[in-house]
Amino acid sequence: MEIRNPRRRTAAGGRRTRSAALLFVLPAAMVLSACVATPQPAATTAASTPQTVTGSATAGVPSTSAPLETTQASNKAPVYWIGRSNENVFLYREFRDVPEQENPVTRALRSMMSDKPLDPDFFTPWQDPRKLATSISGKNVITVDVSPDAFNSNLDEDMAKRAIQQLVYTATAAGASSGLVDAGQQIQVVILVDGHTDYLAFNHVRLGTPTPRGAGMVAPVWIIDPQEGAGVADGSVKISGRSTLPGAKLRWKILKVAGSSDKTAYLGGEVTASAEQNQPGLFSLNVNLAPGNYEIRVSQIDPGAPDREMNVDTRTFKVE
Repeated sequence: MEIRNPRRRTAAGGRRTRSAALLFVLPAAMVLSACVATPQPAATTAASTPQTVTGSATAGVPSTSAPLETTQASNKAPVYWIGRSNENVFLYREFRDVPEQENPVTRALRSMMSDKPLDPDFFTPWQDPRKLATSISGKNVITVDVSPDAFNSNLDEDMAKRAIQQLVYTATAAGASSGLVDAGQQIQVVILVDGHTDYLAFNHVRLGTPTPRGAGMVAPVWIIDPQEGAGVADGSVKISGRSTLPGAKLRWKILKVAGSSDKTAYLGGEVTASAEQNQPGLFSLNVNLAPGNYEIRVSQIDPGAPDREMNVDTRTFKVE
């Protein structure tokens, strides 16, 4: 799976506001150019699912998608990024502050295309577009209309499919969490380029087909809180996350961080992901931590190699 020069940018602040007006177009601050993707005949469509890497790295990883986000009072936008885990590539979510000029779906997608992930382990192949607009139909279909400069990254076919799923997950998450779509029904996304269908995204994926969330795209282990670089109060610190294996045991470790590479094992143990139907795969733990810098690592337990960190996710944070 080949990736060449995905670009990153700085985040913007703001809060989310609900809006029934679901069509906005704002020019981006700049147009970035790279290797321009010229439409050519395609061998795949946006609804196609990327291939999953097989082998011990994905042992026990079910082909399931993350539960659709629920309506929330938070003023942060859910944004999905791409990240590596062992030999595979998955989607990971962060909640981001975004400007309030546009509707929730457009704001989340603009952040995905123009901001830099908080976690340095994540990236986005999308480019800051000159034009971006979204609308929602009564059939739970989100339409995204974007200018072709958004696709100015050179990707192989499998990574191109993941980039399309990154957009689908972000758009559906923003629509559901803001209450603009019916989370009880399947949500699909149609991607247009300058108002037209049939564009060949990243020179590999033919657009225009209504596309749902693909199975097996999200990370098998995923830390939700604290977010990367967050500051938390000393004392009892809550750590929460999600696994795609409800009821599975996970290993966790906390390391003290003294410098960019000076890390010392501090605490560790196991936690069981919830098997309850209303919160499948969720896990949480509370640890007492004094002021300082820390890293939390959560991973699946590989029965064949108990000491191996399988599908690990990490976060660094500061206790103040």
